[in-house]
Amino acid sequence: MTHTTTTDPSEAAAAPAAAPLLDLHGTVALIRAFETAVSALYRDGEIPGFVHTSLGQEGVAAGVAAALRPDDYLATTHRGHGHVLAKGADVDAMMAELFGKVTGLGRGKGGSMHVADPRIGILGANAIVGAGIPLIVGAALSSKLLKQDRVAVAFFGEGAVNQGSFHEAVNLAAIWDLPAIFLCENNLYAEFTDSSTMTRVGSVAERTIGGYGVHAVTVDGNDAAAVHAATTEAVDRCRRGEGPVLIEAMTYRWHGHYEGDGQPYKTEEEATRWRDRDPLVVLGARIVAEGLATREELDAVERAADERIEQAVAAARAADLPAGEEAYEHVFGA
Repeated sequence: MTHTTTTDPSEAAAAPAAAPLLDLHGTVALIRAFETAVSALYRDGEIPGFVHTSLGQEGVAAGVAAALRPDDYLATTHRGHGHVLAKGADVDAMMAELFGKVTGLGRGKGGSMHVADPRIGILGANAIVGAGIPLIVGAALSSKLLKQDRVAVAFFGEGAVNQGSFHEAVNLAAIWDLPAIFLCENNLYAEFTDSSTMTRVGSVAERTIGGYGVHAVTVDGNDAAAVHAATTEAVDRCRRGEGPVLIEAMTYRWHGHYEGDGQPYKTEEEATRWRDRDPLVVLGARIVAEGLATREELDAVERAADERIEQAVAAARAADLPAGEEAYEHVFGA
């Protein structure tokens, strides 16, 4: 087990020489287009149930997924659209699932908070806070026992760190040196509560190091390249058999806990400050500065992302609802 200190986000950002910046930009743009459309569709009553968007947090999903293999495991949360898209889920099937249509990833039965695609390692989103964390510990254990060389990643918010499932799972991963990556998206709020009021030790990375001797780093979650660099290093450690890693990505959700939450608990100054660190803008500025693409070329990519999501929405609208007998399929009975 490795004891280490947290790293400054600028240190992680200094090392992404191999980061596929243009690919990262394309992924961030796709997630942004998807979430923007979903927010509007839910507002207009076309998408049923509850919806939790990741607008403002897209850089974390893109950076992490770009460091993974297709067969690596991933478990996510109620705010998991971006993670699932970045891992490679079909865009049309993802949108159809949110519409509750039979062409969805779960044939319309899971909806926004239960999307999954085991074919590409996506063990699923989960409406229970912290519930995906022990799932990836089990996946990491199976990978180690079967010598599969697969890494398992769990996304969760900083609020989940106060759940018992986090501590039990991290402790097991530590003592068994499992290839598990605990990816904490620290967006400063646990539902409607300022996370700084919930614990004496604000840093999730420091709590993990001190409590369990797990290698942990803190990174700028709005810099997709920095997230990619940190995740690449974590994946390499896991594949070398050096045990689990926790990455605390500091980010911010633009919208409320759920769509429709007016966010009276946030100040306008705070929201403006974080919007100025828009992951799409941060990444685009870097790409232009390094001469990898022009602003006009990046704008074209973002327009293409919008068009791709418009196509997915049209396909979802045209798809059928599940037939009544579907209720009796894919269930267990005595």
